[in-house]
Amino acid sequence: MPVVETTYTEIGAFDAKTKLSEILRKVEQGERFTITLRGRAVADIVPSQLKNRERVAEAVRRLLAMPKIEGIPPETVKAWIEEGRH
Repeated sequence: MPVVETTYTEIGAFDAKTKLSEILRKVEQGERFTITLRGRAVADIVPSQLKNRERVAEAVRRLLAMPKIEGIPPETVKAWIEEGRH
């Protein structure tokens, strides 16, 4: 998997405080910010992973709710899986 470079926009603490709503809207759209204090990085504001976790949990729930395959020997299923690896 290729490494994706993530860029952060630096913003001073005072500006971050005065523009918090704007920053949060941009973060919601995927942007990332590093808050600095006297030129020193102190915090990162990044999109929440909660939404991704909720989507993953929903996908797992739906997979588990799928009907089970019955009447096919495990060796056949294993062979099918291995065929897909080529």
